[in-house]
Amino acid sequence: MARVKFDLSLIPPCPDLSSEQTLWQEGFKRVAGIDEAGRGALAGPVAVGAVILPPNLPELALKLDGVRDSKQLSPAERETRAVKIKEVALCWAVGTADAAEIDRVGIAKATRLAALRAITQLSSAPQHLLIDYIRLPESPLPQSSLVKGDQRSLSIACASILAKTTRDALMTGYDALFTGYGFARHKGYGTAGHLAQILERGACAIHRHSFAPFHLPDHP
Repeated sequence: MARVKFDLSLIPPCPDLSSEQTLWQEGFKRVAGIDEAGRGALAGPVAVGAVILPPNLPELALKLDGVRDSKQLSPAERETRAVKIKEVALCWAVGTADAAEIDRVGIAKATRLAALRAITQLSSAPQHLLIDYIRLPESPLPQSSLVKGDQRSLSIACASILAKTTRDALMTGYDALFTGYGFARHKGYGTAGHLAQILERGACAIHRHSFAPFHLPDHP
C-alpha cells in the first residue's frame, strides 16, 4: 500500500482541540483519543491509552498545558502530566496485550486488542474515536485516523502519555521479577545493553519471541 504523503505544516505548535471541537459540534460529545506505547519493544506488553476529555470545558487546553506526544517529554514530565490528565479527563483507561499474545497474533492485531480493551474499560462509552494513524476495524464506533495524531490532537496526546507511563511502570515492576535485563532502564526496547543481556542470558518469559533477534522456528 502506498504511503500517504502528509503536509507537516498541518502540525500545530502543540496538540490542540481542533479535531475534538469539530466532532463536538457534530454532536459527538464523548470523543476518545487513542494511542499506543511499546509497539516496537522486544519485551513486555503493548499498551494503549484511551482518554475522553470533557467537551467545551472552559480553559481545557490551559489546564492541560504542556501535554505533548509522550516521546517529546522526559519521564518526570510525563509523570506530572499523567496526574493532571487523570484529574481533568471525563474518563480514561489503559489496555494491554502481553508478549505471549503478541507472539500468537502479531503486533498489529495485539495492538488493536489492547485498544479495544481500553475502550471497553472507559466508564463512559465513547461515541467517536480519534486514533493515531491506525484504524480499528473490530470496533463498530465511528472513528477518525489522524496521521501524526499525537502531535495534533490533545486527546490523543493525553492517551499517549497514559499508555507510556502505565507501560513504564509495568516494565519497572518486571525488572524485579526478571533480574539482569535492565527492564527498569530501557523498558524492553532494543538498546545495546538489552541486546547484550539477551545474548548472555537468553530470552525470558516476557520477551517477544516472534521478534528479532529471537527468530524461533515456529515464528519465522
